[in-house]
Amino acid sequence: MLDPQQFRRLVIRPVVRRLGLGSPAAERLLLGTALTESGLRHLHQVRGPARGLYQIEPATLRDLYANWLPRRPKLAEGLRQFTVPHGALDDQLIWNLAYASAVARLIYYRRPEPLPRADDLSALAEYWKAHFNTAAGKGTPADFIARAGPYLRLTRRNVRS
Repeated sequence: MLDPQQFRRLVIRPVVRRLGLGSPAAERLLLGTALTESGLRHLHQVRGPARGLYQIEPATLRDLYANWLPRRPKLAEGLRQFTVPHGALDDQLIWNLAYASAVARLIYYRRPEPLPRADDLSALAEYWKAHFNTAAGKGTPADFIARAGPYLRLTRRNVRS
């Protein structure tokens, strides 16, 4: 397993800040998503198409590019800065941690509902279920809390940092 706090500090935080979409809530939600979806271990879904630490399905990635990014050229350019030229974008979800983190952040950002407070673990879990895992997904908010909660336990320092 990758060290969750290093992943947050060295990958998630710089990516969301560079996109202009950074906040403690965004960082905690993305870290919780990766911990819940892959345990920061699996780079490809065991029985399915999802890829990377966030377990993003290629169909979700294609939809982001086809139906949402064309109307948001600034965010499209922001995402493009994390890609490696001539690399298949589906595959970059696996090995390009910055790109996968940027895609995951944009999947959440495309939702009109604001992010929950950074210090509300239950609300972060519900947000993940509603906007990332979806109603049809097998995961539950309780799964998010069980898998991510130990790494997202709150102190004044890790909410602000």
